[in-house]
Amino acid sequence: MNEEVGPVKDIAMRLGGIREVMGFSPEALAEKTGVDAADVLAYESGNREIPVSYLYKVAQVCNVDLTTLLTGGEAHLHAYSLVRAGHGLSVDRRKAYKYLSLAYRFRKPAMEPFLVTVPPKPEFDVESNRHLGEEFVYMLRGRLEIRLGSDVVTMEPGDCLYFDSRTPHAMRGLDGQEAEFLDVII
Repeated sequence: MNEEVGPVKDIAMRLGGIREVMGFSPEALAEKTGVDAADVLAYESGNREIPVSYLYKVAQVCNVDLTTLLTGGEAHLHAYSLVRAGHGLSVDRRKAYKYLSLAYRFRKPAMEPFLVTVPPKPEFDVESNRHLGEEFVYMLRGRLEIRLGSDVVTMEPGDCLYFDSRTPHAMRGLDGQEAEFLDVII
């Protein structure tokens, strides 16, 4: 990736490029992905956080791998993809959390699994996120507080949560420690 531009700007430029190559106007891509045209342009500007679910939907609509949008390279594995511990693809999609993509080598996966690390915060100071799709969260370590709309859920290792990603959601680690979980987005 181009270090002068940065990973988020690189992804934003690839989004705009793929939209143009496919011949979609911002309005047409918005209709196909279920977002507003203003959101399409905001994501392409690189000045707004890009939901993984939006990247996933653009990849589906444009018939490209999510890996192509994230890295500029193609995923080539069809039968299986083994990602060793600590070697997921770092995805800079939200400044507040650390994401490692765990299926980035597999060509056109049906779901997007991530290892997510959320830092501790004294209060929710992270803007809620919402996007198309559904999510499955499996807690690995630490304690996690998730705001789902007006509800607040606390999770501990071994706990599972499945939710509609259109529900506004925000997360924070508890007890002064990071929380780590498997997040699968479909």
